[in-house]
Amino acid sequence: MAIQLFSLRNVPDDEAHDIRELLDAQQLDYYETGAGNWGISSPAIWLKNDADQPRARELIDAYQRQRSIDQREHYAQLKQRGQQKTLWATFMEHPLRFVTYLAIVGAVAYFSIKPFLNLGK
Repeated sequence: MAIQLFSLRNVPDDEAHDIRELLDAQQLDYYETGAGNWGISSPAIWLKNDADQPRARELIDAYQRQRSIDQREHYAQLKQRGQQKTLWATFMEHPLRFVTYLAIVGAVAYFSIKPFLNLGK
Protein backbone atom coordinates (compact mmCIF):
# COMPACT_ATOMS: atom_id res chain seq x y z
CA MET A 1 0.00 0.00 0.00
CA ALA A 2 1.29 3.46 -0.86
CA ILE A 3 2.23 5.85 1.91
CA GLN A 4 2.64 9.62 1.74
CA LEU A 5 6.30 10.34 2.21
CA PHE A 6 6.70 14.04 1.51
CA SER A 7 4.14 16.82 1.07
CA LEU A 8 4.95 19.19 -1.77
CA ARG A 9 2.63 22.00 -0.67
CA ASN A 10 4.63 25.25 -0.31
CA VAL A 11 7.90 23.44 -1.06
CA PRO A 12 10.39 25.29 -3.30
CA ASP A 13 10.98 23.68 -6.69
CA ASP A 14 14.67 23.10 -6.01
CA GLU A 15 13.91 21.21 -2.79
CA ALA A 16 11.30 19.02 -4.50
CA HIS A 17 13.79 18.32 -7.29
CA ASP A 18 16.47 17.37 -4.76
CA ILE A 19 14.08 14.98 -2.98
CA ARG A 20 13.21 13.29 -6.29
CA GLU A 21 16.91 12.93 -7.14
CA LEU A 22 17.61 11.51 -3.69
CA LEU A 23 14.88 8.88 -4.05
CA ASP A 24 16.01 8.03 -7.59
CA ALA A 25 19.63 7.65 -6.49
CA GLN A 26 18.57 5.21 -3.77
CA GLN A 27 16.31 3.38 -6.26
CA LEU A 28 13.21 3.86 -4.11
CA ASP A 29 9.96 3.34 -6.00
CA TYR A 30 7.66 6.36 -5.67
CA TYR A 31 5.08 8.40 -7.52
CA GLU A 32 3.93 11.98 -7.30
CA THR A 33 0.51 13.60 -7.09
CA GLY A 34 -0.11 17.18 -8.11
CA ALA A 35 -2.34 19.87 -6.66
CA GLY A 36 -4.96 19.36 -9.35
CA ASN A 37 -6.49 21.92 -11.69
CA TRP A 38 -7.73 24.16 -8.89
CA GLY A 39 -4.82 23.64 -6.52
CA ILE A 40 -6.93 22.10 -3.76
CA SER A 41 -5.62 18.54 -3.82
CA SER A 42 -2.62 17.42 -1.82
CA PRO A 43 0.58 17.53 -3.89
CA ALA A 44 2.91 14.91 -2.47
CA ILE A 45 5.47 12.22 -3.11
CA TRP A 46 4.15 8.78 -2.25
CA LEU A 47 6.24 5.71 -1.56
CA LYS A 48 4.93 2.58 -3.27
CA ASN A 49 6.50 0.07 -0.86
CA ASP A 50 5.78 0.50 2.87
CA ALA A 51 8.93 -1.42 3.78
CA ASP A 52 11.05 1.36 2.25
CA GLN A 53 9.59 4.03 4.51
CA PRO A 54 12.18 3.95 7.35
CA ARG A 55 15.09 4.24 4.93
CA ALA A 56 13.38 6.94 2.84
CA ARG A 57 12.36 8.92 5.94
CA GLU A 58 15.94 8.76 7.24
CA LEU A 59 17.30 10.02 3.91
CA ILE A 60 14.82 12.89 3.72
CA ASP A 61 15.38 13.89 7.35
CA ALA A 62 19.16 13.98 6.79
CA TYR A 63 18.66 16.00 3.59
CA GLN A 64 16.41 18.52 5.36
CA ARG A 65 18.83 18.92 8.27
CA GLN A 66 21.63 19.71 5.80
CA ARG A 67 19.39 22.01 3.74
CA SER A 68 18.45 23.91 6.87
CA ILE A 69 22.11 24.45 7.71
CA ASP A 70 22.87 25.51 4.13
CA GLN A 71 19.96 27.97 4.00
CA ARG A 72 20.93 29.54 7.33
CA GLU A 73 24.50 29.98 6.09
CA HIS A 74 23.25 31.49 2.83
CA TYR A 75 21.05 33.94 4.75
CA ALA A 76 23.95 34.86 7.06
CA GLN A 77 26.12 35.58 4.01
CA LEU A 78 23.41 37.75 2.44
CA LYS A 79 22.93 39.58 5.71
CA GLN A 80 26.68 40.14 6.09
CA ARG A 81 26.82 41.66 2.58
CA GLY A 82 23.65 43.68 3.24
CA GLN A 83 21.74 41.89 0.47
CA GLN A 84 19.02 40.18 2.51
CA LYS A 85 15.48 41.10 1.56
CA THR A 86 13.96 43.64 3.93
CA LEU A 87 10.53 45.21 4.13
CA TRP A 88 11.95 48.42 2.67
CA ALA A 89 13.54 46.52 -0.24
CA THR A 90 10.20 44.84 -0.96
CA PHE A 91 8.49 48.23 -0.94
CA MET A 92 11.10 49.69 -3.28
CA GLU A 93 10.77 46.78 -5.75
CA HIS A 94 6.99 47.14 -6.16
CA PRO A 95 5.68 50.24 -4.33
CA LEU A 96 2.25 50.23 -5.98
CA ARG A 97 1.66 46.56 -5.20
CA PHE A 98 2.85 47.09 -1.61
CA VAL A 99 0.52 50.04 -1.03
CA THR A 100 -2.39 48.19 -2.69
CA TYR A 101 -1.93 45.16 -0.43
CA LEU A 102 -1.64 47.40 2.59
CA ALA A 103 -4.89 49.15 1.64
CA ILE A 104 -6.66 45.81 1.19
CA VAL A 105 -5.48 44.63 4.61
CA GLY A 106 -6.63 47.91 6.13
CA ALA A 107 -10.06 47.64 4.47
CA VAL A 108 -10.55 44.06 5.65
CA ALA A 109 -9.53 45.01 9.18
CA TYR A 110 -11.86 48.03 9.15
CA PHE A 111 -14.91 46.11 7.93
CA SER A 112 -14.17 43.29 10.36
CA ILE A 113 -13.97 45.58 13.40
CA LYS A 114 -16.62 48.17 12.45
CA PRO A 115 -19.67 46.18 13.64
CA PHE A 116 -18.13 45.79 17.09
CA LEU A 117 -17.39 49.50 17.42
CA ASN A 118 -21.10 50.30 17.02
CA LEU A 119 -22.30 47.85 19.69
CA GLY A 120 -22.19 50.37 22.57
CA LYS A 121 -24.24 53.02 20.78
